[in-house]
Amino acid sequence: MIPDTASPLIEARALSKRFTIGKTFMPGSGKQVHAVNEVSLTVSAGETVGLVGESGSGKSTLGRCLTRLYQPSGGQLLFEGVDITDATMSELLPYRRKMQMIFQDPSASLNPRRPVRELIGEPLRVHKIRPTAEIGERIEELMGLVGLPVEYLDRYPHEFSGGQRQRIGIARALAMEPRLIVADEPVSALDVSVQAQIVNLFADLRDRLNLTYVFIAHDLGVVRQVSTRVVVMYLGTIVESGETESLFAAPAHPYTEALLSAIPRMTASGPRIMLEGDLPSPIDPPRGCVFSTRCPRATALCRETRPALTARPDGRQVACHTPIGA
Repeated sequence: MIPDTASPLIEARALSKRFTIGKTFMPGSGKQVHAVNEVSLTVSAGETVGLVGESGSGKSTLGRCLTRLYQPSGGQLLFEGVDITDATMSELLPYRRKMQMIFQDPSASLNPRRPVRELIGEPLRVHKIRPTAEIGERIEELMGLVGLPVEYLDRYPHEFSGGQRQRIGIARALAMEPRLIVADEPVSALDVSVQAQIVNLFADLRDRLNLTYVFIAHDLGVVRQVSTRVVVMYLGTIVESGETESLFAAPAHPYTEALLSAIPRMTASGPRIMLEGDLPSPIDPPRGCVFSTRCPRATALCRETRPALTARPDGRQVACHTPIGA
């Protein structure tokens, strides 16, 4: 499916999310964790945007902000051109149907005391998506979409494998007939063989149902397989984005280059890039470029001035004073 780039389905404008930790009853106590720091991102209808980065880079927090599971601390969030940044729960209700989230651990996201029939049917009843008389038929249709037999409908989550539970989570999200699905590490807890099945299911559903995905993952092989565009995050900011094959073939940001060099290969195809040092604290991020403390190309300018995410002639966006190949 060709993405509709005429207008974004969802757009984040300088979106930020901060958490306060160590707060006490004393005024001014606590420290701010800059989980997402002024991120601007557009996702067009029909795209699959892969969101990658190390643990702690802000991927999952950004995904929850995009679906308004988290209230952003700053910036704007627009869905279908409508500003929903500060929308109330009742104002968000029409948009809840259009954006859904699939979580990393299907066991934790499914109520263990309810059978599959109730888990999938609940959103149909709450949001009155289908007439009551049609709900049973729709539940069976959703089971077929995700490759599960209808005989499983009266079973409970603990009676399924991890891959089957994830299929149930996908069916529950599809029950809302969404336009956007944010999938947060949906295959990382599964065996490799099962991962391939779920990834193929995501691709099939995208084509059949005209879905748009934000696919959060740390497995770059999976991201390359499913994504039309890749967005690389580091310490709550976007450092590079671009079409998947272009970015994998010639990364422009040193952090992207290091990530790609870590992909397991059958044969040697270039040196491994070993980054020194740890990810800086999001409580006290570096003054300049967030990657400057670990970057082998860092200069004095990098340590003092934060680079803007700048568009390049090839459509790529890079936040770097000394990009590769420049």
